[in-house]
Amino acid sequence: MNKNAKPAFHEQELRNKITRVLEQAQHRGMDAAEAGVSVETGFSVEVRGGEVETVEHHQAKALQITVYHQLRSGSATTSDLTVEALLAAVDKACAIASYGGEDPCAGIAEQEFLAFEYPDLELFHHWKISPAEAIKKAIECDKIARGQDPRITDAEGTHLSSYDSYKIYGNTNGFVGGYPQSLQSLSCCVVAQFEDSMQREFEYTTARAAAQLDDIATVAKSAAQKVLQRQGARRLTTRRCPVIFHAPMARGLLSHFVSAISGRNLYQKASFLLNQLGEKIFPDFIHIYQEPHLLRALASAPFDSEGVSTKNQDYVRDGVLLSYILGCYSARQLKLQTTGNSGGVYNLGISHSDLNLEALLKKMGSGLLITELMGQGINIVTGNYSRGAGGFWVENGAIQYPVNEITVAGQLQNMFRGIQAISNDTDIRGSIRSGSILIDEMTIAGE
Repeated sequence: MNKNAKPAFHEQELRNKITRVLEQAQHRGMDAAEAGVSVETGFSVEVRGGEVETVEHHQAKALQITVYHQLRSGSATTSDLTVEALLAAVDKACAIASYGGEDPCAGIAEQEFLAFEYPDLELFHHWKISPAEAIKKAIECDKIARGQDPRITDAEGTHLSSYDSYKIYGNTNGFVGGYPQSLQSLSCCVVAQFEDSMQREFEYTTARAAAQLDDIATVAKSAAQKVLQRQGARRLTTRRCPVIFHAPMARGLLSHFVSAISGRNLYQKASFLLNQLGEKIFPDFIHIYQEPHLLRALASAPFDSEGVSTKNQDYVRDGVLLSYILGCYSARQLKLQTTGNSGGVYNLGISHSDLNLEALLKKMGSGLLITELMGQGINIVTGNYSRGAGGFWVENGAIQYPVNEITVAGQLQNMFRGIQAISNDTDIRGSIRSGSILIDEMTIAGE
């Protein structure tokens, strides 16, 4: 935590509210209860064409309580944190529980899994910036981007935001824990007018601390460079060829793997990786893992949304699936043990080679570098994959020209097994971290 900028979230007061609603639930005869309270504050500014578009201040607070009684559950939420409103929320949750259907898998986390001791991951870094200062920075970014080339006719919007939050979770197994977080971001979207088309591109940077952000000029120039590279984009003829998912797109590809091994899809039998524990689903060199305690990382967390301790763990090693991604409910459905992943994954990473992107292009030789994906044509039940795409055609390891209006298709099972290499240009801007991924062959549908 930044010791020079302590959060003004009244932590003890929030903890007291959690304790109060849990006690009240027990006083009303509930078997168990859990509650979470969050307080968020911050602002965002957006400029376009050198002019201020919007300035939005954000303040929010909410408490949710869930109670369990005789295999039934009920939940209620309130944004009013007065004593009267909290008691009313408890009453509503208890009333709902009396009407719900029985579910033997519902309930709070077992005490043995709870994070009664947890580390400070340095996730709170308040940015002492005023809206006026933020506007000045956004205008500067906008100006630099538009000044890179006369063909850049407009900046669709430069957006800068800063948010702080404090979240506390507790349950009737004696756990109450919480921690503050910050999130800063800057994004720039530009439009370029070419003779035959208009193209749009963007760049962004996001981090816990302002000092971790890319500088304004870097973001602006990257957005401009990316859109200028789109000049002369054309369609490809239909073919099968190797494909590289550029690192930001590779993160999305891995998100489909995460969905396929997530508890809900598994117990609903809605995953192409059902019953695949212990099976080889990637090449030997693939290692997929989680590191939830990285300092200042975007997806770090000392415990999950059920208070369960997060931990370093392997999901895939030597290409073999070793673990699913489970919270308490899905673990009970599958008769397994929670992996501490209620709420998702926490800094999921994938092993990479020493190759940079340029070397990965040379390894591919000829094929498609994907830098843009559109649509949601993914079926997690079957593994069918089909999405609109854009990027660059590569020959002999060198980019030849931009391409657009194509579709890339395949089966996720084959795509995972067909991974040839992963470069070291790891994109860390999210809960999934990945370098660019080279796949041996996919279908490209074009002209």
